[in-house]
Amino acid sequence: MKKIVTVISVAFASVFMFTGCGYNGLVSQREAVEQQWANVENQYQKRADLVPNLVSTVKGITKHEEKVFTEIAESRAKLGGTVSVDSSITDDPEKFASFQKAQKELSSGLGRLLALTENYPELKSNVNFLDLQSQIEGIENRISTERKRYNDAVGAYNKSIQMFPGVITAKMFHFEKKAYFQAEEGTQKAPAVSFD
Repeated sequence: MKKIVTVISVAFASVFMFTGCGYNGLVSQREAVEQQWANVENQYQKRADLVPNLVSTVKGITKHEEKVFTEIAESRAKLGGTVSVDSSITDDPEKFASFQKAQKELSSGLGRLLALTENYPELKSNVNFLDLQSQIEGIENRISTERKRYNDAVGAYNKSIQMFPGVITAKMFHFEKKAYFQAEEGTQKAPAVSFD
């Protein structure tokens, strides 16, 4: 009987030591994911903050584009409730997909707004517009970079909670998989380019 208790104690102590070290690693990786998520949100917030200035600059020159302005205002309003969400959104694939969809709508509206320069040459010479356009383009690049870094952090974390011995710790302490940013539908096909 004493031998069985000793074996069980040694087994329990081994599992505890094995998973104790794994726990700290998983916490570190989860925090890295959450930190990277905050970086993504920060870039999205910077973009959202620039939108009113860009819209008002363009509105002053393009008086007949109310549809575009309305779409951007609606997209930005939808994000009002989701831009400042905490990192728990990364635990819920449906909320995460909704967040991505709202961000895509805003990006699409901004793309249409920036395309107005073709119809309004005076926008091309407006210093405020050019500055805001440059800032938006820079933020879009930073968003892309931060999303990639976020996906890298999520990949390392998700792998750790699924591999032995991390899977034991993950199950014991309820570490859950995090959601990835996914490519937008249709981006797998190369766009048709025409120089007519």
